[in-house]
Amino acid sequence: MTYNRAVAYTGNGGVTVKEIDFPELVLRDGPGVNPQNVGRKCEHGVILKVVSTNICGSDQHMVRGRTTAPEGLVLGHEITGEVIETGRDVEFVKKGDLVSVPFNIACGRCRNCIEGKTHICLHVNPDRPGSAYGYVDMGGWVGGQAEYVMVPYADFQVLKFPDKDEAMEKILDLTMLSDIFPTGFHGAYTAGVKMGSTVYVAGAGPVGLAAAHSAQLLGASVVIVGDLIEERLAQARSFGCETINISKHDDISEQIEQILGVPEVDAAVDCVGFEAHGHNHQEAPAAVLNDIMDATKAGGGLGIPGLYVTEDPGASDEDARRGSLKLDFGLGWAKAQSFATGQTPVMQYHHGLMMSILKGKADIAKAVNATVIRLEDAPRGYEEFDSGVAKKFVLDPHNLIRS
Repeated sequence: MTYNRAVAYTGNGGVTVKEIDFPELVLRDGPGVNPQNVGRKCEHGVILKVVSTNICGSDQHMVRGRTTAPEGLVLGHEITGEVIETGRDVEFVKKGDLVSVPFNIACGRCRNCIEGKTHICLHVNPDRPGSAYGYVDMGGWVGGQAEYVMVPYADFQVLKFPDKDEAMEKILDLTMLSDIFPTGFHGAYTAGVKMGSTVYVAGAGPVGLAAAHSAQLLGASVVIVGDLIEERLAQARSFGCETINISKHDDISEQIEQILGVPEVDAAVDCVGFEAHGHNHQEAPAAVLNDIMDATKAGGGLGIPGLYVTEDPGASDEDARRGSLKLDFGLGWAKAQSFATGQTPVMQYHHGLMMSILKGKADIAKAVNATVIRLEDAPRGYEEFDSGVAKKFVLDPHNLIRS
């Protein structure tokens, strides 16, 4: 078997679907592969037939040219698939298993992994702690927006669904377990959302909607979502959120007061990241962070799953190009607020969220408006996603998802 199609970055603001090598249990050289990882043997890994793989806002950052991603990089870190081959050292994962793959690549053997910090594994990326599939400067592990993909350290990493038929019935929800649902949940959880909390979520893209739904699952009394795009805000309202159109209101605290009677929330979540825009629609990388510090009470928590980078070639000023932002940090310090940042350690959450889905407690596909498209339609999906549509695009490489 040698045929394998995948979505690759074209280097000019777009993507293409092209034929690539069928995966092996070794990391071969290719676009973005760290030289120290070339030839790395993965007998601890498995080959998956991809059942579903999602387009993520983090992918979009690369496609827009806002990172140093190389041309030809195969994209995709949100992967669900069926095991079709296992490595010699794999003991507990079997052929035929249907599994969710955390977007973090983690060895399970280093100090950080043993402590549950799988988002900053020390062994999988020679450049820095932490790695992901199909992402710039993450070691070069081939992305999963493809028909087939190799997943290393399978016994440790993958989440097996208990019943394949049941899983396929809920595949649009379960496909969110690889990233978006745990990431949204992590943002709300680390912000300290609990029973009765009032919460502000900045950004009504898929992660923001996932964070809003997660805040509801955690018992929030009110979830307020802010965004510049009315279509996305309508999606947030569809499952019970209050909303603020940032383009129409300069003062977020004033709008919060109109909803809650007080100008502050207990907790806030930044689901926008470094491509944030201010109230005037001009790019302002620190705008959201400063807004949530202002809008969160003294002693409140700020969850920051939104992506921030160390290099942004498309930034408007030299500081932002180095990831140096003009924060009102003194305000956050004075208010004794807590901050939680970084990639989400998916494995801390994915089993519990899976059970919430299977037992009917979570309806994440509806919350993020999961929309299935064919693999060959990925370029259109990227274009539509970039325009701000209120959809989470799910690629179906083998036409296995029933509409």
